[in-house]
Amino acid sequence: MTNKLLLLTKDNDHYRHLLEQATLPQLTILDDDPANIRTANIWFAEPALAAPLIVHASHLQWLQSTFAGVDKLIGKNQRQDYLLTNIKGIFGSLMSEYVFGYLLAHQRHHAHYRQLQSQATWRAQRFKTLQGQRLLILGTGSIAQHIASTAKHFGMHVTGINRHGNSVNGFDVTAALNTLTLHLPTADAIVSVLPSTPHTQQILTAPVLKLFKETAVLCNIGRGDVLDLDALSLQLHSKPHQLAILDVFSQEPLPTQHPIWQCDNAIITPHIAAPSFPEQIIDIFCRNYQHWLAAKPLEFTVNFERGY
Repeated sequence: MTNKLLLLTKDNDHYRHLLEQATLPQLTILDDDPANIRTANIWFAEPALAAPLIVHASHLQWLQSTFAGVDKLIGKNQRQDYLLTNIKGIFGSLMSEYVFGYLLAHQRHHAHYRQLQSQATWRAQRFKTLQGQRLLILGTGSIAQHIASTAKHFGMHVTGINRHGNSVNGFDVTAALNTLTLHLPTADAIVSVLPSTPHTQQILTAPVLKLFKETAVLCNIGRGDVLDLDALSLQLHSKPHQLAILDVFSQEPLPTQHPIWQCDNAIITPHIAAPSFPEQIIDIFCRNYQHWLAAKPLEFTVNFERGY
């Protein structure tokens, strides 16, 4: 039997070239012609591009997402009669670089010393060390585990939050999501790598944000809708010693008129913490395709109920 693979990405030509180099057996690669949308049994797709078309996929059996986040394909009104797999295992080191790059720059006053340099001023300032600080990570999956491992190298105490408080190696403590407010007042840094699910959306609301320490650092690299951005903007204006490092937003691009842009204690980046590289994504697809041919379970299968 020949499998028909639909390419539905913004970089179809590049992915086609990589797939043709992989010489996968029993596979015909199709473009996004309407007829192919109906007849392809495997999709290799970006969730946002696939979501409005998937209703027409009468032969769809498996969709390989090119992104880690698949919230565009999850929901009560979305189809669930196919296998959905996403991308995991390649973002941990990149996310750690992002998080600790900014944390260390903040603790060591990089911006301040850059300003002094521009003034040819030699003046030392006391700084904080990450050693002994408490890091609270919202999420305990592969990315969170990598961040936790990096944090331990800096001597931090690491607490991980997951849905049920299940124990996970690499964390000093793990706790359930419904106990989040108990851990926030003692956290020096909070990093959210949570997916977008009904259980995580808007968990960081104004009353929850008010529990942060006066000098807390918040880093959101998971999904934008876990956070009330309007409430955070107001809080940052009133808490000048807090810092927010934000890479993901409910609306992207972030609207130019949003007041968070004007917060001196906010760092905004355009969803660049951990870009995925096509070669890595193709490697995951190729492994999964071999499993598919052998009728073995696929890697990184998404649970539609949990949303990840």
